Amino acid sequence: MDSPLVIERSEHGVSRKSFSPNALKVLYRLKDGGYDAYLVGGCIRDALLGIEPKDFDIVTNATPEQIKKQFRNCRLIGRRFRLAHIVFGREIIEVATMRGHHDAPEDKNQVSQSSEHGQLLRDNVYGSIEEDAERRDFSINALYYSVKDFSIRDFAGGMQAIKNRRIELIGDPETRYREDPVRMLRAIRFATKLDMTIAPETEAPIFDLSSLLGNIPSARLFEECLKLFLNGKAEQNFLLLRKYGLFKELFPALDILLDASPDGDEFQLTKQMFINTDKRINANKKVTPAYIFAILLWYPLQNRCAKLMQQEKQAEYEIFNLAINQILSESAKNIAVPKRFTLGARDIWHIQQRMPRRSGQRPFRLTQQPRFRASYDFLLLRASISGGPLNELADWWTGYIDNDPQVQKQMVQELNSPKNSGNTDHSDKPKKRRRPRKRKPVNSQPEAQNKPTE
Repeated sequence: MDSPLVIERSEHGVSRKSFSPNALKVLYRLKDGGYDAYLVGGCIRDALLGIEPKDFDIVTNATPEQIKKQFRNCRLIGRRFRLAHIVFGREIIEVATMRGHHDAPEDKNQVSQSSEHGQLLRDNVYGSIEEDAERRDFSINALYYSVKDFSIRDFAGGMQAIKNRRIELIGDPETRYREDPVRMLRAIRFATKLDMTIAPETEAPIFDLSSLLGNIPSARLFEECLKLFLNGKAEQNFLLLRKYGLFKELFPALDILLDASPDGDEFQLTKQMFINTDKRINANKKVTPAYIFAILLWYPLQNRCAKLMQQEKQAEYEIFNLAINQILSESAKNIAVPKRFTLGARDIWHIQQRMPRRSGQRPFRLTQQPRFRASYDFLLLRASISGGPLNELADWWTGYIDNDPQVQKQMVQELNSPKNSGNTDHSDKPKKRRRPRKRKPVNSQPEAQNKPTE
């Protein structure tokens, strides 16, 4: 790599005020300890773009063990690549040792290992700042800020890429994607987040290499999904994932249904959910991953229920539970959703099944469920897409929620009155228990009949 372009403090608008005070503490302590240290990556990129930086990553020529000696509040993590986390209460500053090339001489503490597909499994090889810059994924992330002279070092044309608003991989795109297939997801996320376009040479290999995501641990893909769907750009990310063939590696069951009906209810529901999610995120409102995954797996769940109904001779409730278990188990092979979110998705699905049943105290008891509000939002979304009876059901629940207990009671009574009996779900009514028939004892005949005739 050529010598870096050095942008002096007078030539850029990045100020230390843009950075976390704790990140600056780490930089100065490493500098005072005799080590080189730089802020790198996203925080420099965002500061140049006028975006408030949130994550502060530091690289240094100190080894993880040397970093740990400098900070009592340090813990070392990672197997694929050893990192130091400096903990300041709830804020964590990540410090990495500058990475080197894989073919560099290795000692017992430096290990590099790749899979047969070219994916890096172990990456503990240290090097110089020039080598570290070559190992960065995108040119916009190969920018280094020094507290020695407050300059920015640009090793891969990152400043020009920011000016051109282009996402460009450093090095050969196919090789870099094979090293870490998650870079394909990162390219999409950076493009939508920063309102940039993916350079043609960076974009081209994605179509053919999308299947490499199957080699990524499902837990890591869950974290990447959260970054894609909870950053306020979920709709755009969804459309690009579909465009590049990456969505099928994350949600194969839903992707099959989307391909079968490109503009059907499945696509409309998914897209509208992401639009609504973006609105909530951009309004600083909370969104639970349980709701997102409940919707992404809803149509695969319905499809599985329909198939099981033809195969199994069980009650509808039992088939519904069986379908849930199968769908969640199959989905976990691609994305390992934590149990706290799958439990939430289960609750939302079960409440969808219970909402048409509105006799007696059932509506009131349903509104007391912790996941009722998310389930109600889900019902409204389904009604807006499918219409028909769902619209009537959604309107009834909206009226029920918005009224006082006396009106609620009256609504339930009117719904179950004889004149509305044709609109009532009779499966909702409790079935009367039949009294068991009393069986006559075997020897219950009169004694006289058992006597022999004379």
